Amino acid sequence: MPRGRTRWRLFAGLATLPVLVLLPLLVALVGTVLSESDGRGEGRAAEHVPCSEALRFGGAALPDGARPVGACTLQGFQDTHYGAAFRMPRTGVQDWLAHTYPDAPAARRDTCVGGGDLCLDLGPARGLPDEVDAHAVRVRVEYEAAGTALVRFAAFTL
Repeated sequence: MPRGRTRWRLFAGLATLPVLVLLPLLVALVGTVLSESDGRGEGRAAEHVPCSEALRFGGAALPDGARPVGACTLQGFQDTHYGAAFRMPRTGVQDWLAHTYPDAPAARRDTCVGGGDLCLDLGPARGLPDEVDAHAVRVRVEYEAAGTALVRFAAFTL
């Protein structure tokens, strides 16, 4: 066999060695990233957290007389998203919002996208206090029968 072919085979063999070593590492990395995703690119599946944690992330606390609806959640991969839902007396909603976010504009119906009786979207330039961990907070209120309100609260980073 000519001497040039032997060198070429030796070079090709040595060149493929790093690929064979790194390929399983690359496959493992891709598998880990995909397993942390929920299939829609939104990150890990939601996990249940105390509602006080979810609300605190957005600078709020559960108002007096409120009852959580379902589990409060945390979802995150690159960004963090807390969610909470609770029922409270309808008459206390405006006071709770004004006390929780005193520099925010008043919650209004005409700002609700996708429904709701009152909506409030906050960010650093829209009444969200500087000491809050979240970059944005979204509150959606639906008035229900019997003088109650269903409040959906979301606090997240961008």
